[in-house]
Amino acid sequence: MRNVNDILDLTTDEIDDLIETACDIIENPKKYSEVCHGKKLATLFFEPSTRTRLSFEAAMYELGGNVLSVSSAASSSASKGESVADTAKTVSCYADIIAMRHPKEGAPYVASLNASIPVINAGDGGHNHPTQTLADLLTIYREKGTFDNLTIGFCGDLKFGRTVHSLINAMSRYKNVRIILISPEELKVPSYVRNDVLEKNHMEYVETKDLLKAMPELDILYMTRVQQERFFNEEDYLRLKDSYILDPPKLANAKKDLCIMHPFPRVNEISVAIDDDPRACYFKQILNGKYMRMALILKLLKEAGTI
Repeated sequence: MRNVNDILDLTTDEIDDLIETACDIIENPKKYSEVCHGKKLATLFFEPSTRTRLSFEAAMYELGGNVLSVSSAASSSASKGESVADTAKTVSCYADIIAMRHPKEGAPYVASLNASIPVINAGDGGHNHPTQTLADLLTIYREKGTFDNLTIGFCGDLKFGRTVHSLINAMSRYKNVRIILISPEELKVPSYVRNDVLEKNHMEYVETKDLLKAMPELDILYMTRVQQERFFNEEDYLRLKDSYILDPPKLANAKKDLCIMHPFPRVNEISVAIDDDPRACYFKQILNGKYMRMALILKLLKEAGTI
């Protein structure tokens, strides 16, 4: 059974095909409106979510399918101690495909080993978030027309930011991509990302605390929030939460075609004053996530022989 736990589970050719499908969905939505008629997506979300859960559900509805939803651990048998493996086996009896978010790294992978239907990782702890990366890739493609020869700045929480880790992994397979990692010392990218992705793939990268100095070089600025839920104590969170706040003056020396991205939710790290700037792409990014999830659902159901 084909599953997607990591963005690297998809080849670059498969990502190109997903982007092609997503662009066709954008141009011809009626063509896809009944493709999944009679099929069911189970969204198993054991961690809070707005965009990811709703975009998966909107994706399935717009493909003509239906949704079964668990919106919190408290509303499922997980609150009684049921294992991820048993949950996956049970839900396989009711649905055709699963999207799972879980606070524990590797939980969707465990589900995929036990389910008899495709499983999509919708975010596992601070580890991976492959469908957010698909949204990011479609945004980059639609804004820049290429994945090669780009300088990408990641700013904020690079330690716990699963979207950052996934996108760095994805970009490691393209040509002449330069990465600038902007964060306080305590929130630097984990050593496994530095060693196993950046250095292993001979990617050019720089670590800095200075957003303003990096700004003129950037083709893409990927902002992230400092995630309160990943901290073990309130004091550290409060000390670091306002480390980087993007406002109009900070864009004074930015490129005219800079693409500003953010996986959301936003707290205060991007001023609302930037929302009307043509370089702000984060709401486009949210919409692109729905189209890429539609394309991925179609791909996995077709490979499973369900549609």
